[in-house]
Parts: sequence; C-alpha cells; structure tokens
Amino acid sequence: MGGGKRFAVLLCAEDSDYVKKRYGGYYGVFVEMLAEDGETWDVFRVANGEFPDDGEIGDFDGFVITGSCNDAHGNDVWICRLIGLLNKLDSLKKKVLGICFGHQILCRALGGKTGRAVSGWDIGVTTIHLSSSSSKLFSSLKIPTTLSLIECHRDEVRELPPKAEVIAWSEKTGVEMFKYGDHMMGIQGHPEYTKDILLHLIDRLMQHSFIEDSYGEELKAKLGKVEPDKEAWKKLCTSFLKGRL
Repeated sequence: MGGGKRFAVLLCAEDSDYVKKRYGGYYGVFVEMLAEDGETWDVFRVANGEFPDDGEIGDFDGFVITGSCNDAHGNDVWICRLIGLLNKLDSLKKKVLGICFGHQILCRALGGKTGRAVSGWDIGVTTIHLSSSSSKLFSSLKIPTTLSLIECHRDEVRELPPKAEVIAWSEKTGVEMFKYGDHMMGIQGHPEYTKDILLHLIDRLMQHSFIEDSYGEELKAKLGKVEPDKEAWKKLCTSFLKGRL
C-alpha cells in the first residue's frame, strides 16, 4: 500500500454503454475528478448487491456515493442495505461525499426526508449559491460564492436531518448542498459530469419518455452556452474528502 490513502466509490447506477466506452464507467468519471497520486480507489457496485464487508470498511479513508436511476425514498433491498452501511460510516466518522442520489440517500440515512421535487425535473447547468457559513468553510479554497453546476434530477431533499446544515441553494432547489458534522457532505448536482455525459443522459431520458422530445431539444440547445465550474468543484470535493478544509 505504501501508506497511501484508500477510497471507495459506492456505485448506485448501471453504466451506460457510452460512459463505459468513453470513461471506463461512472467509477472512472469519479476517479478522474478525485484521485491523486499514491491513493487506492476501489468500487463496490452496491446497486447489484456488492458491498464492502464490515471488517474492511475501517480500512478506507473515505467513500463517495454516486447518482442513480432509483429513488432515494424507495425501499429496494440494496437501498435499505446502503442506509445501514451509511449509519455505520457515520458512527465511524468516515468521510462520505454523496452526489445526487448519493446526497439524497445520505440525507435519508441520517434521519432527513427526500421525495419528488415540487418543481419537476432540473436538468442543465444551474447557478449554485454557497451560504455564508460555507464560504467560511471553503475560504482556504479561494472559490467564488456562486458556482455553475451540472444538474440532472427530479427528486430532492425535502427535510434535512437533525444537526445537518444547508450550505448551498439554488432558485429551484432549497438544499443543493448540506453538511453533517465534519465528515459527511451531500451535493445535489453532478460536479463529476462533463457536458457530453449530460447530453447523452438527455438522449436516454427522451428515449425512455421520461422527458418530452421538445424539452430535451431545448435543454441541449441551452447547454451550448454555459460551462460548469469544474475546477472549483474538483477542488471543493477533493479538499472535503481528504480532510484539507
């Protein structure tokens, strides 16, 4: 091991053929954003029932929970098992970063509530406002207090867990980010996504009739005009996960 830190991606989604071919799956997308020299990164396909053993969770320095097509308020066997794992990670004070579905399931595991967003789908590049307390939290990173972020969700955090704090919001979503203690953080958007991943997702949503074709085309046209603040999000996520804030 050479004393390097060890992290795990808890993969909650099936990889699309495009993401597999282009990035080596969503695991590859996260590793590209978060991994640094000397670290070991593992993947557990939790949506397929593949979980770390109780005996090995102590060996990891941090965990990342990915997005998913499933609802965080659902009671699939693997979702209930993931909630159990997150409670263990909380008691061990392990660093956990939850993204999209991961943000919602983390909220639920800690005692909050999630559900369908009243405002419907949020797809595209959204302006996120960091709260004044989070500006202090991230002050060493020298990042702006408003950041553009790729979003693709129709569920949201409705009620925060006790002792959790909202650290970012947008016009459409009241809880874009939350923090629980110093060890757990959720982000509703997708800091790991590139615009091409989102374009492919929009196509898939149209194919499966989750969204109207006219809405999908409108979203794709808008995407050309804006860029997500990928470097700032990368800095924020790696600094949190690795205890550098």
